[in-house]
Amino acid sequence: MRQRSPAVLQLRLWLLAVSVWPVFLGVLAADLSKEPFTIRISCGSFDDVRTSPTNTLWYRDFGYTGGRFANATRPSFIIPPLKTLRYFPLSDGPENCYNINNVPNGHYQVRLFFSLLDNPSLDSEPIFDVSVEGTLFSSLLLGWSSDDEKTFAEALVFVQDSRLSVCFHSTGHGDPSILSIEVLQIDDNSYNFSPSWGKGTVLRTAKRLKCGSGKPAFDEDLHGISWGGDRFWLGLQTLSSSSDDQSISTENVIAETLLAPNFYPQSLYQSAIVGTDRQPSLSFEMDVTPNKNYSVWLHFAEIDNGVTAEEQRVFDVLINGDTAFKDVDIIRMTGEPFTALVLNKTVAVSGTTLKIILQPVKGTRAIISAIEVFEVIPAEKKTLPQEVSALRTLKGSLGLPLRFGWNGDPCVPQQHPWSGVDCQFDNTKGNWIIDGLGLDNQGLRGVIPGDISKLQHLQSINLSGNSIKGNIPTSIGTISALQVLDLSYNELNGSIPDSLGHLTSLLILNLNGNRLSGRVPANLGGRPLHRARFNFTDNAGLCGIPGLGECGPHLSVAAKIGMAFGVLLAILFLVVFAACWWKRRQNILRAQKLAAAREAPYAKSRTQFTRDVQMTKHQRLSESSRNSNNESSPHLLS
Repeated sequence: MRQRSPAVLQLRLWLLAVSVWPVFLGVLAADLSKEPFTIRISCGSFDDVRTSPTNTLWYRDFGYTGGRFANATRPSFIIPPLKTLRYFPLSDGPENCYNINNVPNGHYQVRLFFSLLDNPSLDSEPIFDVSVEGTLFSSLLLGWSSDDEKTFAEALVFVQDSRLSVCFHSTGHGDPSILSIEVLQIDDNSYNFSPSWGKGTVLRTAKRLKCGSGKPAFDEDLHGISWGGDRFWLGLQTLSSSSDDQSISTENVIAETLLAPNFYPQSLYQSAIVGTDRQPSLSFEMDVTPNKNYSVWLHFAEIDNGVTAEEQRVFDVLINGDTAFKDVDIIRMTGEPFTALVLNKTVAVSGTTLKIILQPVKGTRAIISAIEVFEVIPAEKKTLPQEVSALRTLKGSLGLPLRFGWNGDPCVPQQHPWSGVDCQFDNTKGNWIIDGLGLDNQGLRGVIPGDISKLQHLQSINLSGNSIKGNIPTSIGTISALQVLDLSYNELNGSIPDSLGHLTSLLILNLNGNRLSGRVPANLGGRPLHRARFNFTDNAGLCGIPGLGECGPHLSVAAKIGMAFGVLLAILFLVVFAACWWKRRQNILRAQKLAAAREAPYAKSRTQFTRDVQMTKHQRLSESSRNSNNESSPHLLS
């Protein structure tokens, strides 16, 4: 083995220092003594499924989302051999999400495979957007089903609240259809590309190529380990159809592989593409989204038996014409052949093309083992959790139609906010807040929940033209920033809460066209004189201000309750008194009838006759008794 020079050792120490700096920022390396968290979902499946050749376990699709399930076609050979999918009709709303709970906080590779419904009568190729944790990272465009690399989308993202949300946003062209979802925990420090990297960054996998092999492979096929995820590598034997490069390979052991934090497998470096004598340089070009940042990871290992010493192969790496790495000498930088080397550069791309050129400057032709390109996406800040919870309560209480969706985060991704919700970013809190609700004329038939007051940043509420019932919640009076409250033309009843008078910023109040009653609060009655516009008309029971009927003495709520209680007691007393009077009256009537019956002539004669009969019977019995005694007594005289 070659002895490493002091320069090489110094370089290794510098790389080590660079690799560990995030530990001091709270990002810790993976604990290799335990298995990473992994969940794979076979969308639309009622049962757990295992797929060959690796016997991979896919969990059944239960309790994660709504939508419908159907049989799936398989538009690409790289798609897992699963038979079902889940799709989301536009009638179910424009946003639909998979919500996966109990996910340990950490860094994750999230990959989704897409498929087509096995139904010729339906739109065969839907077009839609995909977001993870509120950040849009993929858009399926026309023709995706015929391009292997576009049949899946992958992002590296941090989970910070033990819950992962993956959402699908309809663009009106077909129903989003999902074959599978994979959530694979990786090292917290993996793909650390700069000091700006961290939990505020999402990396979208734009390209991942294994050079020198025409066979695509997953990390599992390349004997990788779980903490590296399960990356998919598209195999290439040439970097472009017009180039004159060639492939080489080796079976020698490659050193410096399977190392934290990225854990690249050894097989990745056992093949390579090299230039030729006629065309010693290598060139790779790909389409990208303009005005984005891209993190480029280049993989090398000197596996050419003809190159065994320093300066035998030296080349520059240019990205879009700028020198990213100068005088790359693999053996000098690694210390020996058959040793892995990874170089990373993040660049801003203003055009639609990313071009990488490896230009020899000394010795033989250029060489490369693998290429990875990630789009760097700033992670979206989420909406305040308490306001998201309040909106979900509002959704259920008002009976929001299914077509609204209201799934995921109401404000992000910014390209797909919830319908009827106005958002504003609060720089102080570092979150999105809700400052407006516009749900007028939407056929709502529920009630307004008290939790609406948790939307403390609302400036405008418009629920007019619906069939909302119940009372106006007193808690609305605590939304201090409210300027517009339009509840007109509903079926609201009860009185106007006094708390509305505490809304000092209120400029427009429309309560007309309801079934409200009682006195308009005094602190609202005079407000229209101060540049405010209030409308209380078409409420037959309202009174107390010009244009409405006259009111009696105004009673507080406590007084009304006391009065109602007193009336109830009075009614109860009257009922008891009436019952007693009726009972006594019945007894008197019964006695009077009995007395009247005894005074009647017929009754008197019948009574006298009865008495005569009784006297006659009594006399006869007495005589009979005396005769019997005389007959049975002894004669005293003969």
